[in-house]
Amino acid sequence: MADKPLAEDFTDAKIDVSPAKDWAVGPPAILHSMVPAFTEMGPARTLKLASTINHTGGYDCPSCAWADPTKRSPFEFCENGIKAVTWEATPTTVPSAFWEEHSLSSLDDKSEYWLGMQGRLVEPVYKRAGSDHYEPIGWDDAFEVIARHLNALESPDRAAFYTSGKIMNEPAFLYQLFVRAFGTNNLPDCSNMCHESTGVAMVETIGVGKSTVHYDDFGEADLIIVMGQNPGTNHPRMLTALEECKRNGGSVVAVNALPEAGLIRYKNPQHVRGILGRGTEIADQFLHIRLGGDLHLLQAVAKRVLAAEAAKPGTVLDHDFLDRYTAGFEAFAEHLETLDEADVLAATGLSSADIDELAERYIRADRVIITWAMGLTQHKKAVPTIREVMNLLFLRGNIGRPGAGASPIRGHSNVQGDRTMGIWEQMPDSFLDALGREFSFEPPRPHGLDSVDAVRATAAGDIDVWFGLGGNLVAAISDSNHVEAAMRGTKLTVQVSTKLNRSHVVTGEEALILPTLGRTEIDRQATGPQFGTVEDSVCSVHASAGQVEPVAEGLLSDVAIICRTARAVLGDRGPAIDWEGFERDYDLIRESIARVVPGCDDYNAKVRLPEGFILPHPPRDSRTFITPSGKAVITVNERETIERPAGRLLLQTVRSHDQFNTTMYSLNDRYRGIKKGRFVVFVNPDDLTELGLADGQTVDVFSEWPGEPDRVLRGYRIVAFPTARGCAAAYFPEANALIPLESVAEGSNTPVSKSVVIRLEPSSTPAATGRPVTV
Repeated sequence: MADKPLAEDFTDAKIDVSPAKDWAVGPPAILHSMVPAFTEMGPARTLKLASTINHTGGYDCPSCAWADPTKRSPFEFCENGIKAVTWEATPTTVPSAFWEEHSLSSLDDKSEYWLGMQGRLVEPVYKRAGSDHYEPIGWDDAFEVIARHLNALESPDRAAFYTSGKIMNEPAFLYQLFVRAFGTNNLPDCSNMCHESTGVAMVETIGVGKSTVHYDDFGEADLIIVMGQNPGTNHPRMLTALEECKRNGGSVVAVNALPEAGLIRYKNPQHVRGILGRGTEIADQFLHIRLGGDLHLLQAVAKRVLAAEAAKPGTVLDHDFLDRYTAGFEAFAEHLETLDEADVLAATGLSSADIDELAERYIRADRVIITWAMGLTQHKKAVPTIREVMNLLFLRGNIGRPGAGASPIRGHSNVQGDRTMGIWEQMPDSFLDALGREFSFEPPRPHGLDSVDAVRATAAGDIDVWFGLGGNLVAAISDSNHVEAAMRGTKLTVQVSTKLNRSHVVTGEEALILPTLGRTEIDRQATGPQFGTVEDSVCSVHASAGQVEPVAEGLLSDVAIICRTARAVLGDRGPAIDWEGFERDYDLIRESIARVVPGCDDYNAKVRLPEGFILPHPPRDSRTFITPSGKAVITVNERETIERPAGRLLLQTVRSHDQFNTTMYSLNDRYRGIKKGRFVVFVNPDDLTELGLADGQTVDVFSEWPGEPDRVLRGYRIVAFPTARGCAAAYFPEANALIPLESVAEGSNTPVSKSVVIRLEPSSTPAATGRPVTV
C-alpha cells in the first residue's frame, strides 16, 4: 500500500507553548496512542498488534528495554510503545518514484520527522558514484556492490560495522560472526553512546556490567532512588513498577535537573484510580540537582551514612557484607573525610537539609534500588559517578538480595542483548575462543573501534566502508557537522533500515539502503515462520515473533540480509559457515549461540518457555564477584565541580515525549507543554532575569569549548521552565551539533551531552524559519 507521504516539512511557525504537566499517562495517553494507531494502521492491524505486544507468543516492543512483569496485564504496552509500533507497522510505503523525484541534495534540509514520515522502505536502492539520486537495485546486485567494496579493502580494519539496539539476538550473533570472519573487530554500537559508562563502572566494581535486580525487586524495595531519567516519556511502563513500590509501602526519590511529570504523579490507565481518580504520587522527595552534581551528592550521602554508623556503631553499615564481600572500604572512608560540605552545595545546588533527608531515607530502608539512565552516563565524570552509586549500595549490603540492587535502565529494546551476543569491539578472549571453536577459524584479537573512535578514523580517511545494521548514527552521535563530513568521505555506506533517516541522506561516494522486516511482521523462511529473541534490562531473555503480514513482498529479514551479505563477501575463502542453513532455520543459529555465549546453554528450549529465562548474574544470584580480587570493589573517586562562567548556563540534551532516540512520532512534547515545534531551549525564569532575556525570545545558542571555536544553533525560542538554577535543556539530536566529538566521558569514550557550557545571545535569525543553521 503506497499512501501519499507527508508533503511538507515542519517549521516552528505555529509552535504552541503551554504550562508543563504535573502528572503523566491517564486517559490522554490512550487517546494519543490509539487514535493515531487506528488512523494509520486500521482497526484489524492495530488490535492484533496491541493485543500481542509483550505477551507470550507475541512480539517484543521495538521501543525501550523495560522488563515485562511476571503477571502481565491484557494490554502490556505504553503510549510510546504503541507509537513505535505504529511508526514501524504503517502500511504507508515509499514508492519507487520517490527516488527519482527526490535528489539527495533536496533531502539534505529535511528533518528527521519528515524523513521518517515518508513510509516504509520496501526495495533496495543504490546511489552510484557521482549521482545525486538513489535508484532501485536488485538484491543480488546490492550484495555484489558490498562484496566488491569490502573485498577490495587493503585491510578488513578499513571497514566499520555499526549496530542499533533494536536488532534481535539471532541477527546480532550472525552479524558479529560475519564481521569477525571477515577479519575485524570494528563493531561500534549504540551502547557506546548511552550506557557504556555503566558497563565500565559496573565491570570494575562487581565484574558484570548489567542490572543486579529482577523485575519483582521493584515491588519489594523499601526505597527506589531514580537518578537522571524520565520514565514517563522514555520507558513509561516503569511507572507501574514504581507505583507498585509505593502501594507496597516503599518510597521513591527523584534526582534530576528537570521536574518530570511521570515522577510527580502517575495515572495508571489500567485502574479506575488512574482513569477517574487522582492517581499515585510517585516521588516522595525531589532533589532538583545541578547538572554534573550527582557524584558530589552520592559522596555526601555516603559520608552521612558513615557518620550515622560512627554515632551508633554496628547499627547502620552492613559489616558482614563489607567484610566478606568487598575490598577498599578503608581508603574510601578516608577519602570521604576530605569532602567539603560547601563544595557539595555549590556542585549540587541543593541544601544540606535536602541531602540529610535523602541520607535518612537511605539509612531507614532495608532494601534499596538505585536506578539511572543517560542523565548519569553522558557526563565527563560518568564512570566515577556510577562507581559511587555502587559504593553507596555496598555500604548497606544492597547487592544480591531481594528488593535491592543497581538498575541501569537501557534505552533501546535489545541493546543489552546485542552486547551479550558479541556486538562489542572488545569482546574477551574467552568469547572469541568459543566462537573460533564453533566455526573452526581464528577470530581477530586486536580490539576494534567504538562509535567515537570509528568516526574519528573515518574523518582521518582510515575507514572506506561504513555498514549500519539499523540505527541512525549520523544523527545520534555528537558533532553533527564533523560526522557528516567524515561519512561523505567514505567510498561506500550501507544502511539496513525500515524507514528513512538522516544516515540515508549523508552518504559515501556510493551508498545502499537495504529495507528489512520490522519486528511486528511475520518472518517466513524456507522452514516456516521464524521467531527471534531479545534480552531486556534485567537480563531476561524471551522470544519475539512477528504477528502481521509484511507491508510489501520482497522484504528480507535482518538474518537473511546478513547471511546473503556474508555469502557474497566471503565466498569460499572464509570459514565453512552454513549461512544458507542459518537463513532457512533460526533454530540452527540458536544452537550455535548455546555453544558460544555464556549462560545460553540449551537456548532453544529455554526461549520456548512461556516466560523465557533469566541469564545468570553471579553478583545478583550468589554475591559472587568476577573481579581480580573476587570481591566487590569499593572505589575512590575524585570530584570535579563544573565551573559555570558568568553569563553562561550548563546545557543537557533531552528527548521530547513523542520521540524515541532519533525517531520523531510528532512535533509535540506534551508533558513539558511544547506543541508543533522542537527548536526551543528550556531555561529557569530566574536565570532569564539574571541574563536579561525573556520567555519567548529568539536566541542563538553557542557552546564554548577551550581551544576550539564556538558552535552555534540559531533561531531557538526560549521557554521559561523550572530547570535547576544555572542549567538549560534542548532537544536531542538537534543539539548534538553543539558538542565536539572530542568531548567524551573519562574511561568509557561516551559522548558528553550533559553539562555543556553555553551562552545565549539575542538572535538576528527570525523565529520559525525551519531547520536551524549550525556553524
